[in-house]
Amino acid sequence: MNERFSWRDFDWPLLTATMVIAGLGVLEVYSATRNTPSQDVYLRQVLWIGLGLLLLWIASSIDYHWLVQQTPTLYVMTLAGLAAVLLFAPVINGARRWLPIPGFANLQVSELAKVMLVLLVARLFADLPHGRLDFRALWRACVIFFIPLALVVQQPDLSTSLSYLPILGEGILLAGLPRKYIVIGLVGAALAAPIGWFLLSDYQKDRVTSFMDPEADPRGKGYQALQSKIAVGSGGIWGQGFAHGTQTQLHFLPEAHTDFVFASYAEESGFVGVLIVLALYFGLLMRIVNNAQTAADPAGLQICMAVAALLLFQITVNVGMVVNKMPVTGMPLPLMSYGGSNTLTVFILLGLVNNVRIRRFTN
Repeated sequence: MNERFSWRDFDWPLLTATMVIAGLGVLEVYSATRNTPSQDVYLRQVLWIGLGLLLLWIASSIDYHWLVQQTPTLYVMTLAGLAAVLLFAPVINGARRWLPIPGFANLQVSELAKVMLVLLVARLFADLPHGRLDFRALWRACVIFFIPLALVVQQPDLSTSLSYLPILGEGILLAGLPRKYIVIGLVGAALAAPIGWFLLSDYQKDRVTSFMDPEADPRGKGYQALQSKIAVGSGGIWGQGFAHGTQTQLHFLPEAHTDFVFASYAEESGFVGVLIVLALYFGLLMRIVNNAQTAADPAGLQICMAVAALLLFQITVNVGMVVNKMPVTGMPLPLMSYGGSNTLTVFILLGLVNNVRIRRFTN
């Protein structure tokens, strides 16, 4: 542990916002799973949060400069883990995503990979030759990111793989990408989009098309989107009350404790409750940005902004999905959706942000 570590330097406002959001998540997971075979999963979520707090403290304690130096090793370990998922993980709902760990739980390596990618951004872009991003460095970074992304796509897990892109994009923009490269990238993305569409599996295409017109198949492909909109709308201003949401309690809302936990929360807490939780997320993100502004070096800046970009992307996609403004994906809502791997990953990432804050006066 760094000798300068002090509890006075700990980012208590960030931790407070984190725990309030996580607490609301536990309450909503409990409400959404009442009188179901999964009615005890809220207790598991409490355990994940407790373990997450321990990992946050550990991630805060180890000097982030040392962690950045270990990125090559972490990168190889992550690729090995993702390959092991493809080779040994059981098929669940048509995908290989969870690696069973004897005596522990199913581990989603693709989620934990986000921690490595955040540290990787700091290593790739913090100390660029000549202080600027040239084409060679850009190409190298894209190739390095593409390998784990491609492995996750093969699981298949498109939503998690897409969440890697904000981390890379943030690093590139902060590194000072020349305008001509931005234009080239946009043109290339536009040209590659039709190819990407044909590479999508049938169920992924169905999710995109059902988002555009869920009423076309209200009992099939559009069912999730329509039930989510009904749940959000039925919340009104003040909500139907804790554990009294009709769509949630009558189990019309699918995945109410995971992907659609925000819809369940909106139904029971209403517009006012939604404003409160979004304000908490905004405060959390602004606290991360503030820590980026006070970082001691470019590596700390990159770490904080990469975490902010990732969380903002996940929040935007999940909330957009719930109100039918984005396709239905498996993107969890940070700190609120039930899930061990995602919860632990978010706590570790926030620990890295706190790590940067603690060492903001060091060289």
